[in-house]
Amino acid sequence: MVWTPRVTVAAVVEQDGRFLLVEELEQGRSVYNQPAGHLEDDEGLIAATVRETLEETGRHFVPEALVGIYRLRHEGTGLTFIRVAITGQVSDPVPGHHRDPDILDTHWLHRDALIARPETLRSPLVLRCIDDYLSGQRYPLDLLTDLPSIPAV
Repeated sequence: MVWTPRVTVAAVVEQDGRFLLVEELEQGRSVYNQPAGHLEDDEGLIAATVRETLEETGRHFVPEALVGIYRLRHEGTGLTFIRVAITGQVSDPVPGHHRDPDILDTHWLHRDALIARPETLRSPLVLRCIDDYLSGQRYPLDLLTDLPSIPAV
């Protein structure tokens, strides 16, 4: 049997000590996450992060650096997630853009607000990405290389 992890991307965006987070429902409860989502077929990791940030926040994302690559296994479902976290800056909200309907709201929150209510985090990855960002962990984006598709034989 072939094991296939779920590949996700996340945008770590900080302005004046606060982080851009989305509020969404997970199993009927409101949780916070970075703008994030699944990599789509034939999509690069950086392009996926730009797309997810626009879809979930209504803001254009300009990537600057790779923060980290993380593996997380969800014991309840047996699924394993590989998250690629990229930091960058965002624009003001795009006029007329409608957020993904699964997103309840967007927030700019300090790390301390998240520490005070850890049960509101979608997963431990949210805080880990923020902490790695705050520690100065940055890698060049050219580590994420998209190669052309291989032609069918």
